[in-house]
Amino acid sequence: MAVATDVPVTEVETRTYTVPTDAPEGDGTLAWDSTTMVLVRLTGGGHTGIGWTYGPPAAADVIRGELADVVRGRSCLDVQSGYHAMVAAVRNAGRPGLVSMAIAAVDTAWWDLRARVLGLPLHRLLGAEAGAPVPVYGSGGFTTYDDRQLVRQCEEWGRLGVSYAKIKIGESWGANTARDLARMRLARQTLGEDVELFVDANGAFAPKQAVRLAAAAEDLRLTWFEEPVTSDDLDGLRWVREHVGPDVTAGEYGYDLTYFERMCAAGAVDCLQVDVSRCGGITEWQRITAVAAAHHLPVSAHCAPALHLAVAAATPHLRHVEYFHDHVRIESMFFDGPVTATDGALHPGDGPGNGLSFRESDAEKFRVG
Repeated sequence: MAVATDVPVTEVETRTYTVPTDAPEGDGTLAWDSTTMVLVRLTGGGHTGIGWTYGPPAAADVIRGELADVVRGRSCLDVQSGYHAMVAAVRNAGRPGLVSMAIAAVDTAWWDLRARVLGLPLHRLLGAEAGAPVPVYGSGGFTTYDDRQLVRQCEEWGRLGVSYAKIKIGESWGANTARDLARMRLARQTLGEDVELFVDANGAFAPKQAVRLAAAAEDLRLTWFEEPVTSDDLDGLRWVREHVGPDVTAGEYGYDLTYFERMCAAGAVDCLQVDVSRCGGITEWQRITAVAAAHHLPVSAHCAPALHLAVAAATPHLRHVEYFHDHVRIESMFFDGPVTATDGALHPGDGPGNGLSFRESDAEKFRVG
């Protein structure tokens, strides 16, 4: 017999917000001046769950046109089977990329709704230890920053007590390695000796070029070299991994389980990056991180720290969550809840669901759909 909590999803609402950056931003292969959030709210049993993705507004069209009717009327508790129903529904729309991000927004909202209906914090529903902190690393250091901006951001990370901090390199598709090295040295000088220095090339280099750069920076004691070459080149990633000291990492552009299995099986990375806002949501995150565990690989959450907090806390082989400047800023503008790092970590709360309350009035001026 159905229990009182086994109530249907009655509403699927989608809204889109675009927020200008607070300064020009860029990495090795892309520049941007705004960030778009596609927000989903699922309602059922007198509760509302919130989820989102960072991606094009067209993701909202996928949710309204392909997913909403699949979700509406299903039980608030029926997340996993509902996820697979969404995947089946988009067969002819193309699963990777935009469609996977749309699924992720719905899936993360559905898990939040499920936890709220059950009266549980989402991280506890997912199996996390109560009160366990989730380590973060400072992330930003855009190639568009001048020295003053880079120093100021590194100093802010220091005040947050982070043990790790990451800057972007590979400017202009790897065409300015002299400036890359100068910025890496400035970051090391500002962060001090006790903070691990990470770099992210966003696939800007060729394999041998990446190895030469790592050798030139050996005195900086890099411990993390993210996407030294494109993540589509698994052989190249593996070759770089075999020839540099820092951990080689990738995975942020993974949209389904099979992508991550191939990356793990290729021996391409030392740590697998997974983005819950891209890979299909919490349901797919759980399957992906199980594959990583089977390959004895740790996991790092890519961006969207507030969205990742609960599922990251429940992942035993988690290394850390990326405390990305753009997303920290937007999540702090739009939500009340535990989105600010202290002592180098995020701390899950004890309220129901993901612990977030959306400030619609603050977000409204950024609404585009």
